[in-house]
Amino acid sequence: QVQLAESGGGLVQAGASLRLSCVASGPTISNHAMGWFRQVPGKEREFVAAITLSVGLTLHADSVKGRFTISRDRAKKTVYLQMNSLKPEDTAVYYCVSGSRRSYLEAEYDDWGQGTQVIVSA
Repeated sequence: QVQLAESGGGLVQAGASLRLSCVASGPTISNHAMGWFRQVPGKEREFVAAITLSVGLTLHADSVKGRFTISRDRAKKTVYLQMNSLKPEDTAVYYCVSGSRRSYLEAEYDDWGQGTQVIVSA
């Protein structure tokens, strides 16, 4: 099982930026894609972005396109989520995920991190 460790969350004002990081460790041989989901208490988890680790193909949810960018550093087994122009509605716990393919679907990801809280004040 791949272990995922997120960092970079925090409290910011609307319009600010944050960068989340996620480091993968353990048996990563089948780890071909990584991504981010987010969840607000009482709501379903929402796909944010995903990336293939080999060539860096990305997917971004419509709600974050143009503001968030996912990237990866293969050598460091790290994925980043650069979040710009943050809005109060971006407030959520952000989870790093790992799986064998890039997808919008939760079920495609085998491994999940513990999550990092992002709070955006108005």
